[in-house]
Amino acid sequence: MTLETVLLVAAALFSVGLYGAISQQVVVMVMMGLELMLNGVILAAGAFWWFLSPEPTLQVLLLVIIAVMTVEMAMGFAVATLVHRARDSDMTDTASELKR
Repeated sequence: MTLETVLLVAAALFSVGLYGAISQQVVVMVMMGLELMLNGVILAAGAFWWFLSPEPTLQVLLLVIIAVMTVEMAMGFAVATLVHRARDSDMTDTASELKR
C-alpha cells in the first residue's frame, strides 16, 4: 500500500463525512459526519508519519487523539440525548438555544 492510496482513502472518508455533516439535520447524523471527517484526518496524519518516519512513538499521539475523540463524542451524544428528552426533537434547529 502506498502513501497515495492511503491519502485517497483518507480524502474519501473526509468527503463522505463533510457531505454527511452538511446535508443532515439530525444531531446524531451530523456528529457521525464529524466523526468521519476526524477519522480521515487521523488516517492521513498516521499515513504521513508512517511513511516519513516509521517510529512507533509518533503513532502514540494518534492513539491519544482517538481517545480524546471518543470522550468528545460520548459527551456530544449525552447532550443530544438531553436535548431530545427535553424537546422531543432531535433536529439541529431546535438545539440552537440550550439555555435553561
